[in-house]
Amino acid sequence: MAAKQTPEEQLAVYKDTLAELTGISKKLAEEKQGVRLLPLRSVRNYVEDLNQYSSVIEGLDQNSAKLDQARTKVADVIWFFNNQELSTKALERQDTESYSQWFAGAKKEYEAFASNRGTPFRAPDQPRNKALDKTFQSEQPSPNYFSYFITFLPILLGLFILWIIFARQMKGGASGAMTFGKSNARMLSREDIKVTFKDVAGCAEAKEELEEIVEFLRDPGKFTALGARIPKGVLCVGSPGTGKTLVAKAVAGEADCPFFYIAGSDFVEMFVGVGASRIRDLFDQAKKHAPCIIFIDEIDAVGRQRGSGIGGGHDEREQTLNQLLVEMDGFSTKEGIILIAATNRPDILDKALMRPGRFDRRVVLELPDLKGRLAILKVHARKIKLAPDVDLMALARVTPGASGADLENILNESALIAARKNKTAVTDADAREACDKVRYGKERRSMEIDEREKKLTAIHESGHAVVALALNSSDPVDKVTIIPRGMSLGATHFMPKKNRVNYWKKELIDQLAVLMGGRVAEELFAGDISSGAQMDIQQATGLARNMVCRWGMDDELGLVAYEEQSDMNQYLGGVGAEKNYSQETANHIDEQVRKLMVAAHDTAVDIIKKNESKLLLMTDMLIEFETLDRPDVLAIMDDKWSADEKRKKLDSMKELIRKEPPPPPPEVMAGSDPKPHPA
Repeated sequence: MAAKQTPEEQLAVYKDTLAELTGISKKLAEEKQGVRLLPLRSVRNYVEDLNQYSSVIEGLDQNSAKLDQARTKVADVIWFFNNQELSTKALERQDTESYSQWFAGAKKEYEAFASNRGTPFRAPDQPRNKALDKTFQSEQPSPNYFSYFITFLPILLGLFILWIIFARQMKGGASGAMTFGKSNARMLSREDIKVTFKDVAGCAEAKEELEEIVEFLRDPGKFTALGARIPKGVLCVGSPGTGKTLVAKAVAGEADCPFFYIAGSDFVEMFVGVGASRIRDLFDQAKKHAPCIIFIDEIDAVGRQRGSGIGGGHDEREQTLNQLLVEMDGFSTKEGIILIAATNRPDILDKALMRPGRFDRRVVLELPDLKGRLAILKVHARKIKLAPDVDLMALARVTPGASGADLENILNESALIAARKNKTAVTDADAREACDKVRYGKERRSMEIDEREKKLTAIHESGHAVVALALNSSDPVDKVTIIPRGMSLGATHFMPKKNRVNYWKKELIDQLAVLMGGRVAEELFAGDISSGAQMDIQQATGLARNMVCRWGMDDELGLVAYEEQSDMNQYLGGVGAEKNYSQETANHIDEQVRKLMVAAHDTAVDIIKKNESKLLLMTDMLIEFETLDRPDVLAIMDDKWSADEKRKKLDSMKELIRKEPPPPPPEVMAGSDPKPHPA
């Protein structure tokens, strides 16, 4: 039993204990490398334990990485276990007893091979052996090449499409990539060209201009002996369908020489220098086949004025044009090469292209007049079997402003209509129907129109016809119809008396009254007005404004042109109208235009009121027959109309239709190849 300590001794023990606790408390507050020591470190060294734990964790991570690596190597290996094929993962999931028995048997058979002796047997990552593969594991699955192909298929397909696109671009209409810079001109030999001036009609002046070119190609010495220089280039100018291409072929046919045909757009490509290369190749081919004719259709695609684009920069088209100018300067007329070009926009061609020495001569092909239209119709009628009642002159009269292509299309449509009706020949009714179809559109008989709308249309068209028939200076009425065509529900067709070169003031005033006739008829007999007069009002307003502002037909404003066109945007190719008069004058112009419109309206009112009964009769007949020809409307105005005769006439026309197919035209039976006058 220990002796009882004195107070002094106990105090000393307390002081020692307090000092030791104070030291421990200070050490607990210390941090080493960001780690704060926990309160139980008085039992063990926390830092050393922490380091040991970290090393164990690092070792586990390394072992896990090795295990994953080993599993990866044998992930696709198939093992034989209890006479079954198992994957590596399935083998690892077997129970311990079965796995131990299998392992012992596998190790015994493994060591039976001399090549395996001295090497440890490890499962599932033991070394590979060919004999062991046959015994304990099946062959690894063969690579799936089809899946590889599917993976790369989109890439291969994209490369194939790019190759096709590039090949087509390089082709450029030629035979291959090697001919990319070659000309695409199509050469017609002497045997291929059968067109002569006999197949061209309606352009006598153009034929006369081109006869000199033919004479030069036939007998150049006749001109060179006198020191004459035949034009190197001929520019054919005209609206679409007037025969620019045909006259060029006719020149080649008359001169009996090769003919090179190419479009202006064929020179323009996406690659720089291709157009110029094709120009050079074209002229090289022409020199080899001289004497010959080069025809460039729509030359404005490559001959547009240089610097007309935004910024006026140099582009591929200008480079092509420069090469064309050089080639035209490089050959002489003695070589027998004639360049003929066609365009309907001569105003935008480059001035250097139009100067003397290049395109010296300009041949203008206008729309044919009455005589020309008749001649063109006769040319195209050679291969059409026409009935005796077909009046080509009447057809020419009702087609003012039609081009040669339009006239050829009319006769072709008439033949199609007659064949559809099983006729033996084209009748006058077929020709008239084809004319209306080409000029105004196909009949819309399937359009549903109620009786009120049909009667309103008949009243409107009867108003136009009655006013036109009552005036002396108006064009003769050819036909009135309420059959919908195109955008209109009906129409009143006129047949000009003569070729229109100028319009007299009295004729224009009567024309304004005719345009107002439809609206006036609605006001007087329909009880209301409709929007059907929209185009009539627009045409009348434009006509009246031209009379006042351009043609000097107003007594108060006098002989002054109050509208001039000026180049508002020369770089964009636009032309705008600039008002060069005061606002007071503009108000006066509007007032005079309004006076003309009011006067025309009053004239139409007076005429229709005087012929009220005739207009109502014409309205009823239009509702019944839908179409009234010129003899019909004249009979109504002369009080000689008979509805029964009209019905008999329609019945007699049906008897002309036969079931036997018509024979071919004589030219086709003889084996000839007639060439129609084109556009």
